[in-house]
Amino acid sequence: MPTTILGISAFYHDSAACLVRDGELIAAAQEERFTRVKHDFSFPANAVGYCLAEAGLSVEQLDLVAFYDKPFLKFERILETYLAYAPAGVRSWLQAVPLWLKQKLFLGETIRRELGYEGKIVFPEHHESHAASAFYPSPYNEAAILTIDGVGEWATTTYGVGRGNGIELLAEIRFPHSLGLLYSAFTYFTGFKVNSGEYKLMGLAPYGEPVYEDIIRRELIDIKPDGSFKLNLDYFDYCAGLRMTNSRFDKLFGGPPRKSESPITKREMDLARSIQAVTEEVILRMGRHVHGRTGMKNLCLAGGVALNCVANGRLLKEGPFESIWIQPAAGDAGGAVGAALFAWHRYLGKARTADGVHDSQSGSYLGPEFKTAQVEAFLKENNYPYARVPAELLPAKVAALIDSQKVIGLLQGRMEFGPRALGGRSIIGDARSPEMQRVMNLKIKFRESFRPFAPSVLREDVAEYFDFGCESPYMLLVGQVREDKLVLGGSDGKTSGLEKVNQVRSVVPAITHVDNSARVQTVERSHSPLYYDIISEFKKRTGCPVIINTSFNVRGEPIVCTPEDAYRCFMRTNMDYLVLGDCLLDKREQPEWPESDEWKTSIVPD
Repeated sequence: MPTTILGISAFYHDSAACLVRDGELIAAAQEERFTRVKHDFSFPANAVGYCLAEAGLSVEQLDLVAFYDKPFLKFERILETYLAYAPAGVRSWLQAVPLWLKQKLFLGETIRRELGYEGKIVFPEHHESHAASAFYPSPYNEAAILTIDGVGEWATTTYGVGRGNGIELLAEIRFPHSLGLLYSAFTYFTGFKVNSGEYKLMGLAPYGEPVYEDIIRRELIDIKPDGSFKLNLDYFDYCAGLRMTNSRFDKLFGGPPRKSESPITKREMDLARSIQAVTEEVILRMGRHVHGRTGMKNLCLAGGVALNCVANGRLLKEGPFESIWIQPAAGDAGGAVGAALFAWHRYLGKARTADGVHDSQSGSYLGPEFKTAQVEAFLKENNYPYARVPAELLPAKVAALIDSQKVIGLLQGRMEFGPRALGGRSIIGDARSPEMQRVMNLKIKFRESFRPFAPSVLREDVAEYFDFGCESPYMLLVGQVREDKLVLGGSDGKTSGLEKVNQVRSVVPAITHVDNSARVQTVERSHSPLYYDIISEFKKRTGCPVIINTSFNVRGEPIVCTPEDAYRCFMRTNMDYLVLGDCLLDKREQPEWPESDEWKTSIVPD
């Protein structure tokens, strides 16, 4: 009988579940996709139910359950931190403790009650789960491992070595000194939501200048040559307060934090650029140190900071590692995968094989899939007009629509696991269009105009358009658009600030950020044949192997999961067409949507 392990992450943010059978990752999904609550932290009952159904199992057939951190160690850190700052943190303490005493501290009982499960539960440490999520699915037989996030139990950064089925963590940086929390402090100060808006801060950075970089180095963080660091806690409030930063931080940067949704000024742009520069330097120094200590040629990355694809791109480009593999669900959701694989390889001592080329993440297409019969049943039940397009004709049909400047919602195959849409639940459009970024940001995504869109490019053509030739299937590496694809050298030298967004900088302006960079997804047919074929047909028509790929949702909403979610998003926005499997829907033929724009107030902006 095969051995099945259920992995769970929950109760902080981005709850998720996965199922591993004899070491193979069968299914994984975040709870938010089912509940439609962004970053849902509740017990992932729906994700668990999906994983079990995908494997055809009941709870009684599970051999192990693995939870992604150790609750008692985490509570120890929280308790000691409050005692160290008492009585300053009493308000925060009163908010946190009831939930710990009711739910988090006795997680074994909570999990058994929620699942109806009586068997064994294992609890790897938080960063062991991150390390396992990075190394075990990677293509490498041996590799260095680097995990960086806000905080787990005590650790905020660890490094070590993975070899065979073993993982050895060699060193760590402990709370309250945290690169992730430093970045989140600036996310908070610039008016974005912590644990959600960090990628906005990264996207805003190229609009600014690093004028605060020296102040950050002098006052906030002491960076050592090996990448280790200490924060000056005089400026932060996260240890015991309800805010990330305090009044001294305000004074240092010339005033209070930006209010959410207020205009973005040059100060926020310069702060974003400055903290991004500091973050990249810390990660590059860590990379060099870890390489020197481990002697490994390959590196595996995980933890929330590993979603900083600009830093990842520099780490790959500037070395010293020959290759890098990053867990697609690098944040806490991926902890579920790490915990389950940790239980398989370390707790049960099972062997691991890797071919040195292919990872075992299956393109991260690990979520629910909806067959044509299910899609048609949904459409017919609701009398939504559609046309069935033969599978062999669908790629050319969709490519023609993109070429005619239509915006298309695409739901096909299994849903992605991780924060990136990779063609399974995506909105796609023409990367050559000078207008497409503005149109898609403001009229379809309803989000800030400065945010860039990512390109999907055929794997074999990536080096023709971007300055790196390696694969980037999970959209976690940023590279530069090649100089011969730039227009006017990539800048007219006249515009500044947010005005830069409207400048045509390359032959693919819709995916070229203001610093001529792009967050690249390379697409191979082996993982996503329909998506590959659509881009391939677009190349045949236009000569361009690049299209826009952005997540199928609006601002503040989780990425769609079901055909119903997709149709709702399609009708609420200005998308032109919707593809559900091989069913094609034309917006002009749909019945009038009954909602007014009031639905926007029901979604909390992220």
